[in-house]
Amino acid sequence: MTETIESGSTPPSPTRRFSALRLLLPYFRKYRGLLLGWIGFLALSSAATLSLPLAVRVMIDHGFAHADPATINRSFLGLFVVAVVLAIATAARYFCVALLGERVVADLRRKLYAHLLTLDQAFYERTRVGELISRLGSDTELVQTTVSSSMSIALRSVVTAIGGAIMLVTTSPRLAGYAALVIPLVILPIVLAGRRQQKLARATQDRVADAAAVANETLNAVYAVQAYAREPVEMARYDGAITRSVATARRRIGQRAGLTALVILLVFGAITLALWAGARSVMGGSLDAGVLSQFVLYAVISAGSVGGLTEVWSEISRAGGAMERIGELLATSADIVSPAQPVTLAQPVRGEIRFDNVEFRYPTRPDAPTLHDFDLRVAQGETVALVGPSGAGKSTVFHLLLRFYDPQRGRISIDGVDLRALAVPELRGAIALVPQDTVIFGASAGDNIRFGNANADDGAVIAAAQAAEAHDFIVMQPEGYATHLGERGVRLSGGQQQRIAIARALLKDSPILLLDEATSNLDAQSEASIQHALERLMHGRTTLVIAHRLATVQKADRIVVLDAGRIVAQGTHAELLRDGGLYAELARLQFAA
Repeated sequence: MTETIESGSTPPSPTRRFSALRLLLPYFRKYRGLLLGWIGFLALSSAATLSLPLAVRVMIDHGFAHADPATINRSFLGLFVVAVVLAIATAARYFCVALLGERVVADLRRKLYAHLLTLDQAFYERTRVGELISRLGSDTELVQTTVSSSMSIALRSVVTAIGGAIMLVTTSPRLAGYAALVIPLVILPIVLAGRRQQKLARATQDRVADAAAVANETLNAVYAVQAYAREPVEMARYDGAITRSVATARRRIGQRAGLTALVILLVFGAITLALWAGARSVMGGSLDAGVLSQFVLYAVISAGSVGGLTEVWSEISRAGGAMERIGELLATSADIVSPAQPVTLAQPVRGEIRFDNVEFRYPTRPDAPTLHDFDLRVAQGETVALVGPSGAGKSTVFHLLLRFYDPQRGRISIDGVDLRALAVPELRGAIALVPQDTVIFGASAGDNIRFGNANADDGAVIAAAQAAEAHDFIVMQPEGYATHLGERGVRLSGGQQQRIAIARALLKDSPILLLDEATSNLDAQSEASIQHALERLMHGRTTLVIAHRLATVQKADRIVVLDAGRIVAQGTHAELLRDGGLYAELARLQFAA
């Protein structure tokens, strides 16, 4: 798997950074009309800008010098026409490039978000979600600003500067030669400072991502933060991240300000030298005043273009860094993918599960096997409970069955088909999960249940809710099934959230069911209601249950006891109590309490 670059890593070379902007080319090609309109109107507005000094020269040399009113009238009319063309072309250019930027970045965000959803659990195990939110938000926003504004200004500045330089040489080669003496002195600091700007830009974006990660982590756990009165600590932690971000940005801004001042000084120093020589030529009669005026205007236009280029150089550099980091995410591939030619499960799916000599280590803990020499067979329609101390490997069995990870050794199969031979959507479509920590989305009650089957109609949603014993509390909500449940289900109790999760699983109607501590942390009344709903859900399905509370699994067809990643015993509740061992000890501790 391609690794993403973490915060604080060594910045890449400037060439690589700017080449990252080429990743935008496929998005530009999709909107050729807007792209051609931008370039065309840019050329027209630049041509209009460069024609202004010519009109001024004609006006001075042929109008003022010869006191010809007709020439003056034509000159001013020409200036007005040029102004109209410039205004229309500039407005059209802005419209094209701004809309182009919006559409390009919208497509980029869609692609990045869709790609992030395809990455496996190993990626999310080592990557902070706050950083990913920063990539989707601030990094793409920076790219949008660059495409919509900075890149347009830079291209306009380059075109105008080149055109102005050509016209300077055409107007007076000798004066242009004086100005050209300073060009190397202007280019050198831009190149040298640009490299430093790129490093500082990357560092600034890293620090912003760090702050976003801290905020995301804290706000997602605000209940615990407030319960432990850690607001001052978390404020200080976020303040530290912001302070580091500002300090890095200050170095970048300070260098950019110094570069801008130096370039302006050098450019206008060159213009001053050329004008001094030109003024002496006019006084000596070897140069017309109109020619000098034309040269002055072209010099000002060229200098302004160079100054504008230095202003946006830093933004383009930052966008290059942002696009590079986005490119790194897009280049990150998942280990868990569907095979090129997947096998299809025979229908109807029986739901027979087998683990054969499985050994597994989490990518972040390669030296500590979580499961080893693990063999388990679950028959069609059988309910098997997995019990054991924390860290025994119970949740890992679920992770492997859902193919969030692949084992380093051994084979896992459903109905005799290796999971790695199945298309991932088909595999996970055959499994319904009721997790310990129910995820409630910021949507309506009906939409939260429909998460189990997006195509289900209202009747199916209501039937699932009734079977999960969730219908009564849902219809008591202000808007019934249309009631917004709040972010993370803050408007529901723990038992109500669990019943929503059970309704999802019922609506999904998969042949294999995974219950991960589905009745944990509930009061006796809620547990009794949910237990009834679970019995309806488990009926006719192959079911694996994880439970620490042994009272909830006594009716299981078989109880499998895990310890340190191995199966140490299995049987019914009565058989395991009779045989003694770890299960009997766990039962003694729980039931004695």
